[in-house]
Amino acid sequence: MNTISIIGVGNMARAIGVRAIAGGLAVEVIGRDPAKAEALAAALGDGATTGTFGAAPAGDIVILAVLNAAAVPVVTRYGNALAGKVIIDITNPVNADATGLVTPDGTSTAQEIAKAAPASAPVVKAFNTIFGQSLAPGRTPDVLFAGDDHQAKARVSAFIDNLGLRPLDAGGLEMAHWLEGAALLMINLARHGVGNIDFTLAVNPLA
Repeated sequence: MNTISIIGVGNMARAIGVRAIAGGLAVEVIGRDPAKAEALAAALGDGATTGTFGAAPAGDIVILAVLNAAAVPVVTRYGNALAGKVIIDITNPVNADATGLVTPDGTSTAQEIAKAAPASAPVVKAFNTIFGQSLAPGRTPDVLFAGDDHQAKARVSAFIDNLGLRPLDAGGLEMAHWLEGAALLMINLARHGVGNIDFTLAVNPLA
């Protein structure tokens, strides 16, 4: 794994891109707006290039860093161009006032993406329980992930480790619903119990 592709040009795309470049990976940035993709690639520096939206991504791992409502339509648009790739879904289906999820009980955005993706493009939910600033250089948050394909999860785990982060396997893709719920909890903790987003969801073994 030498190249990853990031579809999206927002804060999480930038934060993951910075860690990937620092980890010695090449990063392909893809966005609907070529100018924004070029600006992000330039900000990431050496090792970052831009791709064409809708064309086959260069990376073996494709990070879907778009708004939740756009996730399934984007994967549908790409279609077979994603064949053979591992898709990392980082989205969160939180409603406008952060009181619930917009996905029905028993499913998740990641599972809906898996339905839309080619059969040879396994989906792994990851990075959705991390605020972007927690990925700043020098920080080492836990990254919870879930998926059904063991090889895909092993590749994602190695990618997370390459970023200098700790990968934690949360189980099958059905657990994506609960990871998305955990992100909802974090948003409300930020609003009420903590008062900021300078914290992470972590697992600390008892002594």
